[in-house]
Formats: sequence, C-alpha cells, structure tokens
Amino acid sequence: MSGVLAGKVAIVTGVSRDGQVGQAVAQAFAAEGAALVVVARSRDQVEARAREVESAGAQVLPIAADLADEAQVRSMVEQAMERFGRIHVLVNLAGGLTRYKPATEHTLADWEYEIGINLKSAFLCAREVFPHMRAAGGGVIINFARAGLPQANMVAYNCAKAGVEALTRTLALEGRDAQIRVNAIAPGLVDTKANVEMMKPKDLSRWTRRGDIAAAAVFLASDASQGITGQVITVQGWGI
Repeated sequence: MSGVLAGKVAIVTGVSRDGQVGQAVAQAFAAEGAALVVVARSRDQVEARAREVESAGAQVLPIAADLADEAQVRSMVEQAMERFGRIHVLVNLAGGLTRYKPATEHTLADWEYEIGINLKSAFLCAREVFPHMRAAGGGVIINFARAGLPQANMVAYNCAKAGVEALTRTLALEGRDAQIRVNAIAPGLVDTKANVEMMKPKDLSRWTRRGDIAAAAVFLASDASQGITGQVITVQGWGI
C-alpha cells in the first residue's frame, strides 16, 4: 500500500466509538499505508473500528486495554512488537473530559481517574515504547493536549492536559539523541458525534473537524515533519 506512512507501524489509542477522533485518525493512517495497532478499553468497540480499517486493506491488530494500568500497557506494547516487530509511531489519543463539576466538588477518585486516563496513560505508553524506538533508530510520539485557556469546572482535566504539554516537551528533550520526535496536537471543540448529540449546535462551521485533526496527526507522523519536535500544534478550526 502506498502513502506517506507506507511501511510504518502505528499504535493509536482511544479508537473506540463511531464518530470520534480516534476512528478518524486510524482511518487516515490506514489510507496513508500504515499498519495499525488500535487500542481502547471496550473490546467490542475497538474490534468494530478494526474491521473498518481492515476493510480498507490495512493490517490491523485490535487490543482491549486499560491504559492507566501499567501491566496492561506493557502487554499491549509486547503484543504490538510480536505482531509487527517495530513501532514507528505512537498516538496517545485515549482520554477525554469525564468529570465536569466545581473543583471543590471533585473527589480524590474523580481527580485520579481524570489524571489517569489523560496523563498517566500517555506517560505509560510513551515510556513503554521509548526503548523500542531507541533501539530501532527513532520514532514519533504524538500526544493530545487541548486548545485555549483552562475553563471552570474542569480542574482535573485542565491539569491533566497541562501535564501532557509538559510530558511532550520533556520527552522531546530526552528523545533528541535517539531521533525520537515528540509533539502534541491541541484541538478545539471537535465535531465528534458525541459532542454534536450532546450540544446540538445550529452551526458547526467554527468547530474543529475530526478530519483536520487526523490530517495534522498524519503530518506529524510522516517524514514531512522531520524538523518538528517538542511542539504543541493547535488545531482549532475557526476559533472554538
């Protein structure tokens, strides 16, 4: 299969529900020739997304895993290496906003869960693939931050995404000598099916499109972005 990612193996996490960013990124990577390891907590959902990618002609390994669990992350990477023998790209997309309430109402469990799915998972996945990328002569890690200023009632999520930016820049420094490039994409409000169904907007023209995020991820994963590392790239549509 031809394309700018032909011959590359990419792990994409957070590939679960239909109409979400993970689905768009996986499909875009497949269209550009990548072999894929797609990961989500729900086995049914990740296998459904894998079938979509396979129908487009790509090689794909679906894995159900809780990426805030160290042992499950290690197993996921081991399975990827056993199947493909190489990991060129890691896309840390798993996570999301799940706790929306004032800071004083966040329980410790709320805090730990939100940090776990957004920041801890990205750290564990990156830490696990780093030695494999170093041994192979390089690689690419793409994290997901958020665009704009912090908003009220999202304290754990805001802190997690700020941590993702710090993680991105730290790993970029530590990966320079090993040719491991680490960047982050910071989307605005995205036109996922879940967001549209919940918010029922009358006009989507200013929302961030899933396809634009996927295109940015393809660019950062490709050799076209060889000179870019340690950056947070905002993909914000027309301002939301």
